[in-house]
Amino acid sequence: MKLILRWIINAVALLAITQILPGFVVENLYFAFIVALILGLINAVIRPVLFILTLPITILTLGLFTFVINALLIWFVSTFIEGFTIDGFITALAAAIILWAVSTVTSWLIKQAKKT
Repeated sequence: MKLILRWIINAVALLAITQILPGFVVENLYFAFIVALILGLINAVIRPVLFILTLPITILTLGLFTFVINALLIWFVSTFIEGFTIDGFITALAAAIILWAVSTVTSWLIKQAKKT
């Protein structure tokens, strides 16, 4: 249930980002769900490998390089989904920061709901 809830929240967040960031386009809710699903799969499979490979630079930047990794993964996903486009790296980086914030709040809310 938590997984589906996160998927829905991430899809809605992607649609919200289209309103905030120029150059970040998700055509409709259908593509938002596809992008959220693929990003979730990539974050589960590829991101840990990239994190380990870039651990020295991540340590040097006090963890901020993680946003760069996330931005590159978001940008990568936009290259093979037709209804999802990103104009440049800075837009992908801003989207990665917003998605991180949404994910943090979602995790906190789920944790609070579990306590009650």
